[in-house]
Parts: sequence; structure tokens; C-alpha cells
Amino acid sequence: MARVPVVNVGGVLLVSIQDELVDDSVAELQQHLTEQVVAQRARGVLIDISVLDVVDSFLARTLHDIAAATSLLAAQTVVVGMRPAVAITLVELGLMLPGLRTALSVDDGLALVGHGTARP
Repeated sequence: MARVPVVNVGGVLLVSIQDELVDDSVAELQQHLTEQVVAQRARGVLIDISVLDVVDSFLARTLHDIAAATSLLAAQTVVVGMRPAVAITLVELGLMLPGLRTALSVDDGLALVGHGTARP
């Protein structure tokens, strides 16, 4: 798998998906992210999907699962940069992903996870 860049920005992990991912890469990303949340004591994870034209049902469910796992590790996950066509497709597929937070931009996502505030 080509590694997906993960950068720590003041206690928030910024994950920038650069290209379409195959299923094995998506599963590996989930494992890597949960490990990084613990290792870096991150309070948030932003997953930037702005370059993706398509989010299939497996990736959508995995994003939901990442959010659930990081929540158990005391970190919030926000998916940022979803294109309108991707959102429409997810709705048309009937993929309701309760608990998966989204934001239009990285700045909006940072605000959602309280970037700039001290970790309790």
C-alpha cells in the first residue's frame, strides 16, 4: 500500500487521501490511524477526501468505523472536503452513517475538533 500521509497538527491528525484506495489499503489505513491516535495522543482526526470523485460503500463504512474506533480512543473524527456528487451518491445508495461528522474544509474540521484548545 502507498502510505496515506498523516500529519500531526497541534494534536489533530490530518489525513490526506491523495488517490483512490483499494479495499486492502482502506483496511490498512483504519489500522494505522487507530494506532497513530494512541501513539500521538491525538484528540482529533481529519480525513480529507476532497480529491476523491467516488466513495464506495466499503470506504464509506470504513470511514464510519474509523470514527467509531477513534471515539473510543477519546478522539473525534471529521471527514472533510466531500464533493457534492459524492454526498449525493452516498444518499442514493442509502448509506446512512450516523455519527460520522463532516465539514466542508480543513479549517471547518479543525474548528469542530476544537483545534487550538488545550486537551483536557
